[in-house]
Amino acid sequence: MVARRSVLELIGDTPLVEVSELSPNPAARLFVKLEGQNPGGSVKDRVALAMVEDAEKAGLLRPGDGDQVLVEPSSGNTGIGLALVCRVKGYHLKVVLPSSVSPERRQLLDVWGAEVIESPGQEGSNGAVRIARELAAAHPEWVFLYQYANHANPRTHYERTGPEIWRDCPEVTHFVAGLGTSGTLLGAGRYLKQCNPAVQIWAVEPPAGETVDGLRSLDEGFIPPIFEELGGATLLDRKIVVRPRESIEWVRRLADVGIFAGLSTGAAMAGAAKCATQLQDGEEAAIVVVSADGGWKYLSSGAWTGDIDEVAERARSTLYF
Repeated sequence: MVARRSVLELIGDTPLVEVSELSPNPAARLFVKLEGQNPGGSVKDRVALAMVEDAEKAGLLRPGDGDQVLVEPSSGNTGIGLALVCRVKGYHLKVVLPSSVSPERRQLLDVWGAEVIESPGQEGSNGAVRIARELAAAHPEWVFLYQYANHANPRTHYERTGPEIWRDCPEVTHFVAGLGTSGTLLGAGRYLKQCNPAVQIWAVEPPAGETVDGLRSLDEGFIPPIFEELGGATLLDRKIVVRPRESIEWVRRLADVGIFAGLSTGAAMAGAAKCATQLQDGEEAAIVVVSADGGWKYLSSGAWTGDIDEVAERARSTLYF
């Protein structure tokens, strides 16, 4: 193995592992892409690096200029990924973060030197978006990358995540991922559809009015601009609802096969299991799930060891993604 010149070169090319022993249908094989293996611990490392490099190419950011300020809303992983990239590249990052996030999120942002600006916890990620947009408007000298509207977000998944999945699992029939900013689904999903138009793209979302870590319901009133601009409604074959308790049940099942993943991965796996049970008689499937991150940032949730009803109730008031 060749030594890398920077930790940023380790972002991407994450492993894909088969977990078909967890499938509720012997005709459906299950595969999990372990994005928690990225240096900052999540799939958002890809997006963070892509957005920063895109801004550098456009002249919005000047490498090595420590006086430049970036601002970004996040409920955790994007902020952490950007904090890592900015620490390495020498930029100052301000992250607008809901006050209700788990302590691990805040601690990791502190580790990478990001400045945290709190938004009302009860407003969740939507409140962070609102305040970040207000700050960006008030400070035009700051660089506002805005993952929800930044085309570098889905582009990096089209150029890298999708091709990695096709390389490692060309027999893929279904691609399942959480619906957050929609970048993973739009980018990787579009690439896989181009390779094989028969591939089904399934989005996992929470019920309206409920919280599943890392996911959003489009019925809650905020639709990411990139989802509308890139025809997300046309690309998706199906949206499937997963409740908080199901996400906890599935992170525990993943632990049975040695995979320590975050709660949004549990939700995606629950969606994949529902997909497997809905196959037609005689139909076979290879279902690929994106595991957005590892379980390390969820330890305070008690997801693996606590009473499952109590864990689900805590998740209503604390953001773990």
